Amino acid sequence: MSKANKLLEPAPLRLRGSGGIELVADQFGPADGPLVVFLHGGGQTRHSWKQTGAKLGAAGMRVVTLDARGHGDSAWSDAADYRRDTMVADLLLVLEQLGAPAVVVGASMGGITGLLATAEPAGTAISALVLVDIVTRPEQAGVARVIDFLGKHRNGFDSLEQVADAVAEYLPHRPRPKNTDGLLRNLRQRDGRWYWHWDPDMLSQRVEDPSEMTHQLEAAARKLTIPVLLVRGMQSDVVSPEGAAAFQELVPHAQLVEIGGAAHTAAGDDNDSFTDAVAEFVLQASE
Repeated sequence: MSKANKLLEPAPLRLRGSGGIELVADQFGPADGPLVVFLHGGGQTRHSWKQTGAKLGAAGMRVVTLDARGHGDSAWSDAADYRRDTMVADLLLVLEQLGAPAVVVGASMGGITGLLATAEPAGTAISALVLVDIVTRPEQAGVARVIDFLGKHRNGFDSLEQVADAVAEYLPHRPRPKNTDGLLRNLRQRDGRWYWHWDPDMLSQRVEDPSEMTHQLEAAARKLTIPVLLVRGMQSDVVSPEGAAAFQELVPHAQLVEIGGAAHTAAGDDNDSFTDAVAEFVLQASE
């Protein structure tokens, strides 16, 4: 994909989720382009996809990047309902409102939501699926590391420098950010302290642990007939080569793209390679 494409500014979109909860998304690209819906991972926001969304939009695709319930600018659940089934219901309602078959791209938590949604009767609205560093049998040690990071710092941070230190410890394969401004999209400030931009009660139901849902995930994977792309970071501690191979045994037609130098946060680790892989897949799936 040419880097000369002009990046389009996102247009905000407010959507309805399960139980009437308000979900917020950004839109990129023309209204009549192939629809691609991006679902971020746990503890992230729709801004994780900003560069990819802008580039795909500039290439003629209609891109919607969604904040999951309890994340970013979407509403928090008063009942702390962040169950997988509820997030699946959110996605299916969003697709209904968008009114077109969609390629769903999901990272980690978002990938689980997308995969489970394909097994629902309304899952026919999903025309193709991209799983970003998530499979039906993830590595438990890697999953535990993610959950541990999400569970830390519930009481917030004194400064952006403390936030940068925490991120650098969690992502040792990335250079520590020299400018902390980029962290602001994932933070809220309250009473002089900085907090992650998501509801900490999300972890009360351990919704982030896919290893406890293996049977349900594998059942959904076996039913897949739509085009599927698995994107794996070659440094990932969540999706091992064995885990990727096991997924391909369940879904023999699934394509695999491995990104060197990328870990579990594959899209952010090497955004150009990730975006090119998704663009090629979406164009193939849309033919």
